Amino acid sequence: MKAFFRSAPVVTVLGWLIWAWMALVGRTVRWTVEGERETRSELAERYAPGVVATSWHETIMLLPSGWRHYARHWPERRGRVAMMISLSADGEPVARAIRHLDLDAIRGSAGNRKKADKDKGGLRAIAEAAGRLREGGYVCMTPDGPRGPRRIASAGAVTLAQRSGAVLVPYAITSRPAIRLNSWDRFMIPMPFGRGAIVFGGVIDAPRETDPKALQAALQRGMESAMGRAEALIGLAPAPRPPE
Repeated sequence: MKAFFRSAPVVTVLGWLIWAWMALVGRTVRWTVEGERETRSELAERYAPGVVATSWHETIMLLPSGWRHYARHWPERRGRVAMMISLSADGEPVARAIRHLDLDAIRGSAGNRKKADKDKGGLRAIAEAAGRLREGGYVCMTPDGPRGPRRIASAGAVTLAQRSGAVLVPYAITSRPAIRLNSWDRFMIPMPFGRGAIVFGGVIDAPRETDPKALQAALQRGMESAMGRAEALIGLAPAPRPPE
């Protein structure tokens, strides 16, 4: 079955289906947005060329909605918006889908320590993302992906921001109703014609001289705050706090 779903014709069809579903959800959900004006004001005051936007892995199906409706039209944005997506075969349909939405895909992952001999494209992806950020682009990534733990920000986004001189922006998005898969991240399949919320968190500067662990902790707090607010806006109970 894996071979079937990863075959070229099936991947092409899946890419179109995911694109169509993302577009349908994005256009029919009633969105409530907070923090956009404040975030834009903060970005206008910064000299950092690029922005690393961070969202939880479970919301991948929703991520393009906020960018297509809002950040895509920000006059402060000088470069294109790209999403970092796993280089695995499972990531290929999503990569094709977002290209249909006029977003770029950067392919690569942090890899698996148990399979260190296999190239996961991580270094190549970081180099491409850093280059885009230095040119004023926006890169969206999931700091708890690709394998978790759920809603725990890893060091990847901080490292990328510090290397490129970019800033970090927690970006929370959620909607209801939605189907939740029994996966490590409780992956969301959003339903159309529902209620949704987008919350842009405050800008986090990431100078090279700052302790990465301190920035990682700040990002974690920003992500928790933004997602908690987004869930509250659509009447969802807050998710259990991850263990320390």
